[in-house]
Amino acid sequence: MSQKSNMKAFFTGFAAIVIPVIFVIAVLLYIYVFGNPSNFEGNNPNNHPLPGNYLGIVYKGGVVVPILLSLVMIVFTFALERMITITKARGKGTVSAFVAKIYTMVSGKEDLDSAIAECDKQRGSVANVVKAGLIKYKEMISAPGLNRDQKVVAIKQEFEEATSLELPMLEQNLVILATLASVSTLVGLLGTVIGMIKAFAALATAGAPDAVALANGISEALVNTALGIGSSTFAIIFYNYFTTKIDKITYSIDEAGVALVQQFAAKHN
Repeated sequence: MSQKSNMKAFFTGFAAIVIPVIFVIAVLLYIYVFGNPSNFEGNNPNNHPLPGNYLGIVYKGGVVVPILLSLVMIVFTFALERMITITKARGKGTVSAFVAKIYTMVSGKEDLDSAIAECDKQRGSVANVVKAGLIKYKEMISAPGLNRDQKVVAIKQEFEEATSLELPMLEQNLVILATLASVSTLVGLLGTVIGMIKAFAALATAGAPDAVALANGISEALVNTALGIGSSTFAIIFYNYFTTKIDKITYSIDEAGVALVQQFAAKHN
């Protein structure tokens, strides 16, 4: 329990540290990279970006751009973090082959020690749950004072408890991706509205419209729209991808648990 609590605290601390750091990095990039005077006509950030200079174009997106840049970076950072975590959770080799091997070991001569050793080799969340179930399986074979049904229930409960400890680690921080899928679009829309307000303000100028202000307002609107939609798109893709991977791992755990419980019930009448 303490190890799982430490892991949960690590992931929570990871999010609390990484998000502010990324925001600071995004602000610095916006000021010193995108806002570099060399990206603009006359080396002046107040002028138009140089033709084809996308850094200057993004800079013209205005004050909402650093927020959107940080959201994009957060999406990719947590996608990488989840990729590493879920890959480790699968363990070595394929999960289906591992589950089939464990089932063969138990259904044959009931070589539980070798099956437990195989779990140590496989590692990962599936192996951890199966190992906990196998240990309880071994205990129930010689458990005094319990009938078969009580032993089966005890093994099922062990699988359920082990699963409840492993799955939260897999789903940790996915809520961030799910949140960013909506928030990125809304922040992009906010930047778009601000840009359009500036554009219409330039058009409302008495006499000839301020062409520079008008262009900057339109650029601000379009850049924020693009960044918001892009960030939201990647967040949705990554979220759906990881939830699918977690569902497959969960299915493998359930499959292994049901198979071992049925095997025990059939062998120990």
